[in-house]
Amino acid sequence: MKNHLQRLSLLAAAAALATGLVACNKAEDQTAGQKLDSAIAKTEDAAREAEAKAAAAAAEAKEAASRMGEQIKEGTAEMRADASAAAERVASSVDDAAITASVSAGLVKDPDLSAVKIDVDTSGGVVTLNGPAPNQAAKERAETIAKAVNGVKQVNNKLEVKG
Repeated sequence: MKNHLQRLSLLAAAAALATGLVACNKAEDQTAGQKLDSAIAKTEDAAREAEAKAAAAAAEAKEAASRMGEQIKEGTAEMRADASAAAERVASSVDDAAITASVSAGLVKDPDLSAVKIDVDTSGGVVTLNGPAPNQAAKERAETIAKAVNGVKQVNNKLEVKG
């Protein structure tokens, strides 16, 4: 980039010098030294102008790169948030499956509940029990068994007493 700017500056200086020399030929009343001084001054002015333009272009490029960097950071943060949310959903699903399995295993151990089909559904730590219960005491034991499982936040006991 710096090499490119130096080339542009030299090109601008050469163009200004040539322009200055052409102008020198038009000014018949100037001496050769005055013509040379005038050409040098014009060349220096053109070089300063080229340098200023190059500096402005470099500043614009730096700002654009900075904006692009910020956009990348924002995109990366959003991606991390999405990945984190997905991981939480997966972890929640795994936890819910483990809770369901533990509640079902506990129900099978109870002699009154092992003979009946009880559906156990878990979502977000909330266990829902559906199906028949042989009596009110068995229905209450099923709820107690579910509440005792680690990770259970709430139990919706929808068991129906049949008997």
